[in-house]
Amino acid sequence: MKHNKFVGAHVSASGGVFNAVKNAEAIGAKAFALFTKNQKRWDAKPLDAKTLDKWFQALEESGIEPKHILPHDSYLINLGHPEEEKLIKSRNAFVDELQRCEILGLERLNFHPGSHLVKLSAKEKRDELRVAEVENACLNVIAESINIALDKTNGVKAVIENTAGQGTNLGYKFEHLAYIIDKVEDKSRVGVCIDTCHMFTAGYDIRTRETYDATWQEFDNIVGFEYLSGMHINDSKPPLGSRVDRHHSLGEGEIGLDAFRFIMNDERMDDIPLVLETIDESIWAQEIEMLYSFIQE
Repeated sequence: MKHNKFVGAHVSASGGVFNAVKNAEAIGAKAFALFTKNQKRWDAKPLDAKTLDKWFQALEESGIEPKHILPHDSYLINLGHPEEEKLIKSRNAFVDELQRCEILGLERLNFHPGSHLVKLSAKEKRDELRVAEVENACLNVIAESINIALDKTNGVKAVIENTAGQGTNLGYKFEHLAYIIDKVEDKSRVGVCIDTCHMFTAGYDIRTRETYDATWQEFDNIVGFEYLSGMHINDSKPPLGSRVDRHHSLGEGEIGLDAFRFIMNDERMDDIPLVLETIDESIWAQEIEMLYSFIQE
């Protein structure tokens, strides 16, 4: 294998985290994502010795390396929540998620940065300064949340996912990601996961060679490729710049296949998890195979 690409999907961990490894193998994945607990609940049972034994055995047998696994935290967590009680709850849950990754021997945890939840009037939405003020205040809280969590844990990298910018979700601009990273004290423990659907619906075009190169140049200038720690590989149902988060199967959406050909032949995406979150898991094995077929030896 001359190439250095590691493609997989966000697989189910139902019945125990060790099942995620088996589910990844079943679709020919060389990387995968999982939830280490129920993503729709705050609480979770601690990882017991039996579960951990099965996890490490399955991992060893699979040959999949921890650096190619991109666990995702609970959807309930909002590290930028404006209400103190809910912010504290989110921060505690985030620490727990990082600790679970630590116990599982994983190197990174993927998460959505957070939402400011401020209901801006139509007039305020047209006022760029007012929008920036609200967003920056929330980004400061998110960065503080990350610093608190990193201070209470060891080794695991906090990997910020870009968003589509739906609702009051932040992280849809490269500038948001850079702003947070700038305020994280331990730069060795922060990274970025770029979701191609989110990138596209946030207004970053990657459909042609020209737009692909320009978008990634912008990413490198603002954020820096040294922070790219994983990708979510998704086509998009909504059009460019729609700020709506709806994934599609590869080649079936608005992005088309060329962008994914470019990614599979781009050395800057080497040795990181490239994870499908496309809508039809019954064809994940075929999508993985297709992505590998794009590599030009």
